[in-house]
Amino acid sequence: MTFKLGSVSVRGVVLAGAIAALSAGASLADSVKLAVTTSFHNSGLSDVLLPEIAADLGLEVQLLVVGTGQAIRLGEAGDVDAILVHSKKAEEAFLAGGYGTHRTEVMYNDFVLIGPDTDPAGIKGAADAAAALSAIEAAKADFASRGDDSGTHKKELSLWQAAGIDAEALDPSWYKAAGAGMGATLNTASGMNAYVMSDRASWLKFANKGDLDLLFAGDPVLFNQYAFLPVNPDKHPHVKADLVNKLEGWLVSERAQILIDGYRLNGEALFTFNAK
Repeated sequence: MTFKLGSVSVRGVVLAGAIAALSAGASLADSVKLAVTTSFHNSGLSDVLLPEIAADLGLEVQLLVVGTGQAIRLGEAGDVDAILVHSKKAEEAFLAGGYGTHRTEVMYNDFVLIGPDTDPAGIKGAADAAAALSAIEAAKADFASRGDDSGTHKKELSLWQAAGIDAEALDPSWYKAAGAGMGATLNTASGMNAYVMSDRASWLKFANKGDLDLLFAGDPVLFNQYAFLPVNPDKHPHVKADLVNKLEGWLVSERAQILIDGYRLNGEALFTFNAK
């Protein structure tokens, strides 16, 4: 398959709301808090979208940049008005618990396996993602994991499981859990010259590649869908449901499609809009 291409005192939470774009630096009257993944924020797409949302809607979007697991917990606690994440199983559990009103798919990219350009485990010719991870385990080649309950980490764990490997039992002498966001984990991999799984957008945006290269991609299981979930006002009456609805309407609009599909680095698309 080919893929097209506010503040809280919680450890690991980065409040990036100040980047909501204001043409003259003046404060907007309306604002919402949106928990987003580090992979989405690291891509640079938020720097493109937020100024246009402010200009079109007069709405300041305050971002809390965390992993998917933390974003969902912020939504469950009512600390944000909506979440934008990429782990369908976790999103469905969020909805089943009554914490969100619905799930709207917005855009996708794919996960990729990065590693030393010498490819000591020989994953470049692997039949699928599970085979690639099996080769890394067999070679005991250094691997940097997010280890942070993010959407990327959840996907990585599912791939180890598909390969018949218990990730919790892997030897920490070569399997390193960074416990960090995507950018920091890529930096760890670069410093170790290790294998790592990343979303494509974060990898393309990452500047400190060193001797790392994209070695494996294209397995359909690596499809990476991002979805928008409003927090349920029945559980948390203080959430700004009307403003969230305005934001969601913009995110699925033709205006958003043009910006998302048009966001490229070195001619390569980082995301593909697929809202319906």
